[in-house]
Amino acid sequence: MKHVSILVPESAVLAAIDDPRHIFSAVNSFAEAERKPAIFDIKFVGLKKEIRLHNSAFSVHADFLIDEVKKTDLIFIPAFYGKTEDFLETNEPFIPWISEQYEKGAEVVSLCVGAFMLAKTGLLAGKKCSTHWKAAEEFGAMFPEIDLQTDKIITEEDRIYTSGGATSYFNLLIYLVEKFTDRETAIKTAKIFAIDIKRENQSQFIMFKGQRNHADEQIRKAQKFIETNFHERITTDELSNKFAVSRRNFERRFKKATNNTVNEYVQRVKIEAAKKSFETTRKNITEVMFDVGYSDTKAFRGIFKKITGMTPLDYRNKYNKILH
Repeated sequence: MKHVSILVPESAVLAAIDDPRHIFSAVNSFAEAERKPAIFDIKFVGLKKEIRLHNSAFSVHADFLIDEVKKTDLIFIPAFYGKTEDFLETNEPFIPWISEQYEKGAEVVSLCVGAFMLAKTGLLAGKKCSTHWKAAEEFGAMFPEIDLQTDKIITEEDRIYTSGGATSYFNLLIYLVEKFTDRETAIKTAKIFAIDIKRENQSQFIMFKGQRNHADEQIRKAQKFIETNFHERITTDELSNKFAVSRRNFERRFKKATNNTVNEYVQRVKIEAAKKSFETTRKNITEVMFDVGYSDTKAFRGIFKKITGMTPLDYRNKYNKILH
């Protein structure tokens, strides 16, 4: 039997605690229905016995305190709400415990922004990691040594698993069910919980908002220019001349300030504008393409799919508010 420890930190998101319990309990019930032994021994683990969540609207009763768990096989770190630094400080005792259990052979899973606690252990250094796309900028600033995969729903490396934003963690839970049982059980679980087992990325959900948390005023002006004139063809030479900075220096400063090359930033701004148009107007693909400054259909489709993970037509059909 696999021993599963679901952490219950202060300020945790209740759903991110109960959903893993619910999924893995369901798998146990499938086994028991076939007169087989349960596969998972699921326990809540906390720093105290009762943890009040969501402004005390709910309370979770821990089965064990961390010092009572000498060894476990699988650890879940849930998402949280509130300020990251406050969350990490309040729940600091979990961090060395997670590292200790990992050294003893445990596998570790972070759900959504639970990746911040996992990253704090140092176990992710040099490894791939995913988290909620909205937290990517903060995560990258706090943990530059980690290979953040903003578009990914699932990463796995050296017994460490991370998931993308919000309920995309259900895909990771199904992935783990298959890993620890079999494909048939994973499909059955996905069907019962109505989970799209094929989702591989969260790109379609990302809303691009240019990185503004920097002190380079000229680059901020360049960002504003790009965002105001996205319908035009904008080149690096044009921008460097406009702001009287050498091309090489401009490219270096832009990348440092925004974490994007100039070309990447222009593309993301244009595609974000295209997404909004697909969501809110009746314009066809060609009209939107011209509106955001592209004239090559193949290039537009390729860049759109690279950034969103979907073709323009699929995105329009899925998210347009007028057509539905």
